[in-house]
Amino acid sequence: MQNFENQIVCGDCVELLKQAGDPFADLVFADPPFNIGYTYDRYKDDLEYEHYVQWTKEWMTECARILKPTGSFYIAIGANYAAEVRMIGRDLGLTLRNWIIWHYTFGQQTKMKFARAHAHILYFTKHAKEFTFNDWAVRVPSDRQLLYNDKRANPLGKIPDDVWDCFSRVCGTFGERQGWHPCQMPETLLARIIAVSSNPGDLVLDPFSGSGTTAAVANLMGRRYAGIDISEDYVVNSQQRIATIHESYRTDLDGGSLDALETLELRRLYAESGVKLQALLDKPKLMKLFCKQFTARMNNGKGYDPALIAEAIRKFAYFDLQSRMVSDSV
Repeated sequence: MQNFENQIVCGDCVELLKQAGDPFADLVFADPPFNIGYTYDRYKDDLEYEHYVQWTKEWMTECARILKPTGSFYIAIGANYAAEVRMIGRDLGLTLRNWIIWHYTFGQQTKMKFARAHAHILYFTKHAKEFTFNDWAVRVPSDRQLLYNDKRANPLGKIPDDVWDCFSRVCGTFGERQGWHPCQMPETLLARIIAVSSNPGDLVLDPFSGSGTTAAVANLMGRRYAGIDISEDYVVNSQQRIATIHESYRTDLDGGSLDALETLELRRLYAESGVKLQALLDKPKLMKLFCKQFTARMNNGKGYDPALIAEAIRKFAYFDLQSRMVSDSV
């Protein structure tokens, strides 16, 4: 197999991965077509049921094979095939750690049924007990800390539950939206997965690279990446996205600056905590707690000035609000 470390390769993921030798991926994130009729550049998203399930078995088998013994495997999938993915994972000997529900805002409008506003993310590990799970990288302030000032609260915060409702679906007006791809995962959602299930220097594989979100975020977080996509246009555009992501995330402020990784992690913590900007500005103790959580996540030996953090949040929170207001009006 050709060496595609820190590259996105054009081709069929099943055929390319079949050529791989020893397991090489520490983390696999797969967001395959859901077989619901989306329009992709080079893929027909309306296969017969049996054909789609067989194809799913093939790519899951190859991804599991090239996953290291201590590796983790996340699969984002729609409701129509989530149960099938779970059963295939069991047949492959994978351990299901969590069946995550990603509940997003901006659900799709419907007429004869309830609006669809969630997707499934199945989190498997290859080994039942030996795998990477950096809980410190994803802990969030608990209600005991935020609301009750309860001294019994874990000072490190709590591990999030398996319903993820803090990551909005990426709509057309959002700043991170890549207009050349119809289906894009939020960068902060990928950052949570990469932070908890890999370490700097690990290799993260996305067999359906698409808009390049997994590779771009992995690169930003100091991981090696490998992506595969069947579309030449998606590959070229993703490579350009990766080349510019560091500069696009850097935040220049009156009181200093945050580099790209600091900005990404601050945006993620702000989204995951559910704390509103005004509450942080009005309550110094809350801001102190927030900065402590951010410092623990960065784990880089640096301290962070609350005034600088507040300025950064104010800057991107305003931008995000404007993006959502435009989306609501469309």
